[in-house]
Amino acid sequence: MEGLILTVSVALLIIILVILFFTFIPVGLWITAYFSGVKIGITTLIGMRLRRVVPSRIVNPMIKATKAGLKIEVDKLEAHYLAGGNVNTLVDALIAAQRANIDLPFERAAAIDLAGRNVLEAVQVSVNPKVIETPQIAAVAKDGIEVIVKARVTVRANIERLVGGAGEETIIARVGEGIVTTVGSSKSHADVLENPDSISQTVLDKGLDSGTAYEILSIDIADVDVGRNIGAKLQTEQAEADKRIAQAKAEERRAMAVAREQEMKAEVQAMKAKVVEAEAEVPLALAKALRDGKIGFMDYYNMKNLLADTNMRDSISKIVDDNKKDE
Repeated sequence: MEGLILTVSVALLIIILVILFFTFIPVGLWITAYFSGVKIGITTLIGMRLRRVVPSRIVNPMIKATKAGLKIEVDKLEAHYLAGGNVNTLVDALIAAQRANIDLPFERAAAIDLAGRNVLEAVQVSVNPKVIETPQIAAVAKDGIEVIVKARVTVRANIERLVGGAGEETIIARVGEGIVTTVGSSKSHADVLENPDSISQTVLDKGLDSGTAYEILSIDIADVDVGRNIGAKLQTEQAEADKRIAQAKAEERRAMAVAREQEMKAEVQAMKAKVVEAEAEVPLALAKALRDGKIGFMDYYNMKNLLADTNMRDSISKIVDDNKKDE
């Protein structure tokens, strides 16, 4: 009984060891690579495991490259994987470049991939140019009419400038700037509508693809529309601003006139106060003159009679004036 238990235990241990061996050492992958014509040692696969590299992500692309006739060293693929690159995409790009007769060395393709660009897409765009559609770009001609232009830019990837070259956003921005400049230099919006090809030709001659990852093949004007009359709008806004300025100045003059009127009223009130003050001093002066004997009582009564006569005449004149107004 003990011998049977020992035999079963040994058998289980052997099975576990075999499973661990085939799990750690990808024998199946090595066999596949061997019959695919890829010469890679079993020790190399073990080394990949120790370096925490997934062997299938290196061996399968290498098999693909070998079948396509490319000779790539396994160390280069492993180094690219450890650097954070996409080995499968890299190999696909090299195969596509070879089929299209594009000179794409491994080092340049690896640099493009590590730079964050899709190297396979770059090769595809280099073979089959793509179209970048700009948004609606508004520009104003010299006659003040707004022209809205929409363009399609056909570009081809420039493999040599993919590392460090500007992207699609720069192409769109430069084309938009060229369209605004070209329309702005036109004498009339009618000239732009009659010959929209002049826009594309003028913009294309500016060399807008300099320093970018693309080569501009053509710029085609897809749509041209007439927008607002910017000149008339600016004139209207200027007239409205002038009107507000004139109103402000008129209000300022009115305020100054009101202030002057109030000042004059204050002066009149002051003068009246002085008259009242002077009139209040008249009785005192008369009394003093009487005491000093400078005037007699008869003179005083004659003066009073004269004042009474004057007041009566003023009253009569006021009554006559009121009657004339009523008539």
